[in-house]
Amino acid sequence: MERSRPSRDDRSRPVLAGVVTALVGFSSSFAVVLAGLRAVGATPAQAGSGLAALCLAQGIGMVVLSWRHRIPITLAWSTPGAALLVSTGAVAGGWPAAVGAFLLVGVLVLATAAWPRLGALVGRIPVPVAQAMLAGVLLTLCLAPVRALASEPAFVVPVVVVWLVLLRLAPRWATPAALGLTLALVVVDEVRHGGLPAASVGHLAWTTPHLGWQAVVGIAVPLFLVTMASQNVPGVAVLGTFGYQVPWRSAMTVTGLGTVLAAPAGGHAVNLAAITAALAASPDAARDPRRRWLATHVAGWCYVALALASTWLASLVAQAPPGVVEAAAGLALLASLGGALHGAFGATAAREPAVVTFVVAASGVALGGVGAAFWALLAGLVVGAVLRRRTPRADEGEAAAQAPHQ
Repeated sequence: MERSRPSRDDRSRPVLAGVVTALVGFSSSFAVVLAGLRAVGATPAQAGSGLAALCLAQGIGMVVLSWRHRIPITLAWSTPGAALLVSTGAVAGGWPAAVGAFLLVGVLVLATAAWPRLGALVGRIPVPVAQAMLAGVLLTLCLAPVRALASEPAFVVPVVVVWLVLLRLAPRWATPAALGLTLALVVVDEVRHGGLPAASVGHLAWTTPHLGWQAVVGIAVPLFLVTMASQNVPGVAVLGTFGYQVPWRSAMTVTGLGTVLAAPAGGHAVNLAAITAALAASPDAARDPRRRWLATHVAGWCYVALALASTWLASLVAQAPPGVVEAAAGLALLASLGGALHGAFGATAAREPAVVTFVVAASGVALGGVGAAFWALLAGLVVGAVLRRRTPRADEGEAAAQAPHQ
């Protein structure tokens, strides 16, 4: 009897870990995805379709990769990429142009699988500049809780309190609980003022992609860079800490193909998971590292099931008071903002390019129909190149000029 209990426990732990991985991953950031898709022109139905497409693409991708390689490769949608869409807003060509940009991102990821040098080129972007661009993009949504506290305190104060308490007691569940309470408050408000959206099953709505240069430069390029730098590269590192080596070409092929197939239905980007990857790869998922792939396998099927709720969730979020759901999404991104700020400004050398990048990205200003993220990256690279060209004499003259004031 005593020898059978560990056996039953070993069988159940991967299943439980897989369910938790999917629930945490979905509930902690689906509102960010819906906000991003709506910002670039999607209707509630199209945003729900995009959420469903992402769930299906990453769920099926996780099932395929975990089964083939027998390691816990967890996939996710690009949460920083969705925040980028919020800061970018509508582009010339509207929603079809945004969908075309999503499709191009998938093609670029596939190109990374076929031509590793493309990934190496992305890796040559200075880390502080890339992190500063991400921080500037995230700042837009991270300010939402502060603004919503002034406009909708009855909704936001309880959410912030629950988030803060759980951040102290159970950090893993702080963000899902905050989003769950937000939805509960919205449901109560809708019942009092006319009723809930009609029950519906998730569906995919086709949008014919259109490629416009503004969307390519303003959405596709920054979205690809953000996804690679803040999702795929950290995802490889997270699995590496648990002793797993990610099959890069296979992973990029599956995520690139998933993005291409999800794009016409509104999905913006599928990539390696960074944060939730640890839930399925850690010893909590299974004592035996060879069995932890089962947690990812279960999580994949859970995402396929969660796709069914996407349309109703998008309709509910669309009826919420302005800024309320975005406030909960902002709380979900605070940790990511902190990490990006540390990556941008943690080093003392060459801080000026990171500052310029952050300021331009946070401004949200679009020039020539192109969003701030692209111009922020360009500005940071230009400033960095100019500073690297300073001669030793210029540096010595600057030091001499400053010496009398020290």
